[in-house]
Amino acid sequence: MTTSGEYKHDNLRDRTKAYANRIIRLYTHIQQNCHFNDAALVIAKQLLRSGTSVAANHREARHARSKADKISKFHIMLQELEESALWLELIIDNDMAPQEGLQELLSETNQLIGIFVTSIKTIQA
Repeated sequence: MTTSGEYKHDNLRDRTKAYANRIIRLYTHIQQNCHFNDAALVIAKQLLRSGTSVAANHREARHARSKADKISKFHIMLQELEESALWLELIIDNDMAPQEGLQELLSETNQLIGIFVTSIKTIQA
């Protein structure tokens, strides 16, 4: 039987993996279509690093050795999500990729930030 906490974890595990996959697809698109735009390539690579690390850190947090370790992983995820939000905003502001989907991806970034802020508060309570 699955507990509510396990369900939330599995849902978040799937959600952060889907987020990473969307980041990878955006990176691939920018790499294929902006190969003469150094700024776009650098920003896309930064986004690839920060955006995919969210899923990796979320999986690591499941096996945290302590409450403090778990909170630390969640703070890393928040930092990576905030960085990803910046790169996405720059991609949007500078028309480095088609606008379709970019606002949704930025919205997902902000929703994940909210989830992990709440999670940290819950763990600390």
